Amino acid sequence: MDTSPLDALPRIGAPATRALNAAGYTTLRQLAGVPGKDLAKLHGMGPKALRIIEAALAEHRLSLG
Repeated sequence: MDTSPLDALPRIGAPATRALNAAGYTTLRQLAGVPGKDLAKLHGMGPKALRIIEAALAEHRLSLG
């Protein structure tokens, strides 16, 4: 069974990954449409992690809200 890159989070720092997991986000697909300002409020989520997430979503013609 092949997994899609949308079925995992991109490689971001551990604090940002923990912040996303704690907020219930475990896949890139779940982040599509989520306002970036909401993600930025998560403790551990920095500007670099947001840029990586935005770039990963853009590869699939998706974006943050």
